Amino acid sequence: MSIPQLLVHSPHDNVGVVVVEDLKAGTDMLCVITENNSTFSLTVLDDVPIGHKVALVDLSIGDTAIKYGEDIGKIVANVAKGHHVHTQNLKTKRW
Repeated sequence: MSIPQLLVHSPHDNVGVVVVEDLKAGTDMLCVITENNSTFSLTVLDDVPIGHKVALVDLSIGDTAIKYGEDIGKIVANVAKGHHVHTQNLKTKRW
């Protein structure tokens, strides 16, 4: 049994959370959707720290980032599938 590197909470999410230390670009990650315990693989294209997000699909400026099945903010710079999602391309809608 392999250890997942990325957790996705809902099948409706478009970002997942890195759950291992030192995730390196080019890693073919085992991803688990916790709501239904299904799995998929995705290649991460950046080094991504634990606790940070990765795009599950291509995201464009103005798109809504979905995590836990909920709106967590607005994409402010295009993010291709497999790339790091963080403050450089995601902003809260709260202010």
